[in-house]
Amino acid sequence: MDPKDNFVKVDTASANEVTDNMPRAMTWMLLSGLCFALMGAMVKFAGDTPLPAKVFFRNFVTLIITSSVALSTGENVLARTSQAWRLVLRSLCGLIGVALYFFALGHLNLADASLLNKTSPFFASGLAVLLLGEKFRRALIPALVLAFAGAILVIKPRFDYSALPALAGLGSGLFAGMAYSLVRSMKGHFSPNRIIFTFSLISSLATAPFLLVDPPSPTAMQWWALIGTGVFAAGGQFGLTFAYHHARVSRISVFTYLHVLFALVIGFIFWGERPDLWSWLGGALIVTAAWLAHRMKGNTRLS
Repeated sequence: MDPKDNFVKVDTASANEVTDNMPRAMTWMLLSGLCFALMGAMVKFAGDTPLPAKVFFRNFVTLIITSSVALSTGENVLARTSQAWRLVLRSLCGLIGVALYFFALGHLNLADASLLNKTSPFFASGLAVLLLGEKFRRALIPALVLAFAGAILVIKPRFDYSALPALAGLGSGLFAGMAYSLVRSMKGHFSPNRIIFTFSLISSLATAPFLLVDPPSPTAMQWWALIGTGVFAAGGQFGLTFAYHHARVSRISVFTYLHVLFALVIGFIFWGERPDLWSWLGGALIVTAAWLAHRMKGNTRLS
């Protein structure tokens, strides 16, 4: 999620039986954060290319990759299942989340849009209680309050149409959180590759008609940007995959916020973007909230 996109779930029992390789995990997490930041930059470089085209290329490249993985492993990613509704609902939530995130990227600083999208873990925590029946941990309340306050500072609500891009960025976090909760509910039912394949397939099919009705006419640079959107999105996803294979989620999940740091640097280099004081304060609150949630997870596992 966009992503904007943490689709990998690791079996906790087996993950705890091996020693975490933090140097390798951090290397992959750094690569993932850089790729997701570059994906956002590609969306901005695509300029006035219609939003459906941006979303299509972001998913079509991943569709090619996941199809290749399925063919090489012999996995039938189209096999009939009684749980297909979970795959479809997760894909629709992911599609809406990506569309909202890309819309926000077209109107906000790269770092601001990335920060608002990174509220997704907190939405996922709340939705897991409502949708999955997970026990709510009161110790999480301070982190949730800080994350919400940080989002408000980044949005700077003005109660007019100028706030729509920021609200779209926050909405992308909400729908990404819904997608993550649904992925969690599918643990043990579907492989990560099938979940990503279905998401990419449905997103590509949903946006392709828009391209047929109103074919885009990108410049040569915009074509490269569209292709880069898909390449870097896939790189970010696979970076997360390998990172979580080398270390427990509870130890490295907070480092997903490296994406925001990379976005800040890239936005400054290419567009001279400088987040204002309120965005800096909001970002600090959101990252602090993530750190508190990370510490709480670690303490819970040790108790």
